[in-house]
Amino acid sequence: MRVAVVLFTRDLRIHDNPALAAAARAAERVVPLFVHDPALPAPRFLASALADLQSSLRRLGADLVERRGDPASEAVKVARAVGAEGLGLAEDVSRYAKHRLARLTDACAAERIALRTFPGVTIVPPGSLRPAGGDHYKVFTPYWRAWQAVKLRDVERAPRSLRLPDDLPASWTRDRALSGPAGETAARRQLTSWLRHASDYEEIHDNLAADRTSRLSPYLHYGCLSPRELVSRTESVEPFVRQLCWRDFYHQVLDAFPDLRRKPYRPGATDAWKDDRTAFEAWKAGQTGIPIVDAGMRQLLAEGWMHNRARLITASFLTKHLGVDWRLGADHFYDLLLDGDVANNYGNWQWVAGTGNDTKPYRRFNPIRQAERFDPTGDYVRRYMPELADLPGKAIHQPWLVPGSRGYPAPLTLPEDVGRSTQG
Repeated sequence: MRVAVVLFTRDLRIHDNPALAAAARAAERVVPLFVHDPALPAPRFLASALADLQSSLRRLGADLVERRGDPASEAVKVARAVGAEGLGLAEDVSRYAKHRLARLTDACAAERIALRTFPGVTIVPPGSLRPAGGDHYKVFTPYWRAWQAVKLRDVERAPRSLRLPDDLPASWTRDRALSGPAGETAARRQLTSWLRHASDYEEIHDNLAADRTSRLSPYLHYGCLSPRELVSRTESVEPFVRQLCWRDFYHQVLDAFPDLRRKPYRPGATDAWKDDRTAFEAWKAGQTGIPIVDAGMRQLLAEGWMHNRARLITASFLTKHLGVDWRLGADHFYDLLLDGDVANNYGNWQWVAGTGNDTKPYRRFNPIRQAERFDPTGDYVRRYMPELADLPGKAIHQPWLVPGSRGYPAPLTLPEDVGRSTQG
């Protein structure tokens, strides 16, 4: 093959990128392409990831071509202009990604361009594991057992070199300044740093104040880090690998149930939610009067990220204690989280709300008990709640029991089995 186009989507890396590796092997010239879809948000993290990708491609002798518009039509325009015989991209499962692939398929067929999709967004491709008599796994544990038995594909090396077509228009590339800790370089650095203490992941990852989770989820979301390579480097840390499997699990759920963003997954799940906008706005602002909930929501506002345990606590409080529609909370998370992809975000929200894959749909997280267990000294709350910083130890988790005004709101609601004095 003389020329191939690689359309980057959620695989912004050169290491273990099956589409890029295949193009480098099969074609004399390769055009790495990213199309900015004006219908999608363009966060700074993405801009930084693209800058890092461009830098890596330039070291290999190529560059990153960037266009703006509909990804399918722009990709085919580029392929046609450079005389490409093939176009490759990573498989994905969201409704948006499936519509993009359908348009690409039609456009490539019209131009007689060979279109090929490659694995890479997940470890095990969605749809490749099916239970007897079903199209996908609805419960995690049997999926985990089947997933562990899969023989995984080999990790692809980064290409040694790439060559662009000689007649590539100069206007199709542009210089990008690196801006912030995003992209493949930062992802691999973060992974190397975290691996030094990954052996204690099971014991400490739920400790809110310790902040010892991997912090790799935004890099996985944008594909700056390959989940397949990550599992190969962490296979001795089973609790972490299990989390990676949860990620694959929700992708196969979304693949089979495209309405995950809007419809309850579990048949018969309640769809009767309160329309309490005042409570919802207080929750968004970190002003519910429950410190552990507010600390999590303020972390989200400040960092575009939230500790996973805090995500469970805040989501449970909104849905199970305030009775507010899970879709409102899920949309808010999706808008702010750097790692907010459709499968994991909406799958996890439905799990917490009792409308999704949880085998115990009536599960409730008591925020006070959760705070005392996973933030026993109150340091996580103090980090994000300066108005309560003077409260000692776990007293910070129930400030309404401590005399003295701090300008902090009274709780919107309280779990049934905690102190109810509203002093102070």
